[in-house]
Amino acid sequence: MVRDVLRTAAAAACALALAACGATTEVTAPPGVPDADCGTVTIAVNPWVGYRANVAVVGYLLERELGCTVIEKALTENESWEGLTGGSVDVILENWGHDDLKKKYIDDARTAVELGLTGNKGVIGWYVPPWMAAEYPDITDWRNLNKYAGLFATAASGGKGRFLDGDPSFVTNDAALIANLKLDYTVSYAGSEEKLIAAFRAAEANRSPLIGYFYEPQWLLSEIDLVHVSLPRYTPGCDADPQTVACDYQPYDLDKIGRKKFADSGSPAAELIKRFQWTNADQNAVARDLTVAQLPPDEAAKRWLDGHGTTWKSWIPKD
Repeated sequence: MVRDVLRTAAAAACALALAACGATTEVTAPPGVPDADCGTVTIAVNPWVGYRANVAVVGYLLERELGCTVIEKALTENESWEGLTGGSVDVILENWGHDDLKKKYIDDARTAVELGLTGNKGVIGWYVPPWMAAEYPDITDWRNLNKYAGLFATAASGGKGRFLDGDPSFVTNDAALIANLKLDYTVSYAGSEEKLIAAFRAAEANRSPLIGYFYEPQWLLSEIDLVHVSLPRYTPGCDADPQTVACDYQPYDLDKIGRKKFADSGSPAAELIKRFQWTNADQNAVARDLTVAQLPPDEAAKRWLDGHGTTWKSWIPKD
């Protein structure tokens, strides 16, 4: 996805703009909190709200509990991995697979290491709004998609059905799947996660046809029960060649990746990040507060932390 922490409605919009251009935000520990042994922690921030929810909570704890200085860098997934090797990034808080990058940076270059699971279960797939699944029950089987292609055609899709992807930086198999499954569709891009969400909300509200890429954890699924379109069943290795892939997406146990020198530094920040684990529901709650409630990131984080003390206190390194 293969995936910035979040300050008022206006600041949230600004943060999204910064994410698009790779800006850096520095947040220092509040007055009265010592720097201790934590120092500075640079977190890659990928362009989806679930990732920003991770950063909001982890960043809050690094600042308030450990006295760290947190630097957030808005980067794509590939740029984040490059930053680990270049030394400009300490940690990726939500990694979606990327076995090729793990081989390159962990196995071969040995500049990055795995920091354990986030606890989140990642599911990527093709979805339609609920009204379409109710009206056209067989549309959720990929073998029937061609007979519905005309429903999804737009002025820009050249007579084919439009398949909607989100942020162009997200790693997807959709164009290859369409070609290899011989589907009469073409991929277009909403441009961002926010625009993809808006498209699905509008499609359900207006009963307009839409088929596209979506995933969980994602807060929208608690509001609209998008319906998964079944593709040929995923089996290990079926997506090894991105040019010939003809199967559904791999389910992921999402994990964290760190710069090796950071992970080995003895920093309490590295230990907290290794211990950080929560559920899809936890992440969705914070993500919804960031987007729908438009809470500043510290407020969204504190709201979740106040109700989950038993969970997060286990992440704090013991003296």
